[in-house]
Amino acid sequence: MNRDFAGTTLHLVGVLERSFIFIADLVRQLEVPVVCHFLRVIVQDESFDGVPLRQISYGPELRLSGKDVVLVDVILHTGVTLDYVRAHILAQNPDSLRVAALVEKADAKKVDVSADYLGFRTSGKYVVGYGLGSTDGRYRHLPWIAALH
Repeated sequence: MNRDFAGTTLHLVGVLERSFIFIADLVRQLEVPVVCHFLRVIVQDESFDGVPLRQISYGPELRLSGKDVVLVDVILHTGVTLDYVRAHILAQNPDSLRVAALVEKADAKKVDVSADYLGFRTSGKYVVGYGLGSTDGRYRHLPWIAALH
């Protein structure tokens, strides 16, 4: 990222709550000027006449027109939510938009969205730690990523 964004101000957009630890560590490694933004993404799975629907909303609204943006999440799972947020950022006409993820669950992807900056790929296991929590929010505090059985 330092090489890709040399001479510019980089706008990191983190997906809460998962990405806060990853972004904190990432920012400390960047040598370019950085502005951090955070989005709270709300996902609701519903049914309409027996057809499963997923509603995705986020806030606050960001102003990213003309900016170099990296959308950051600690995990790229199905890609549905990240693709949705990515499309909304693209609609604002940023100068550039890239995606960063620490972990990609390649076997769980449902849409064709990929990370421009990726730590590693895994499959099959439910992972926790480093900002990722179980369904009740436990294990986010772990300083490493671990598989939950």
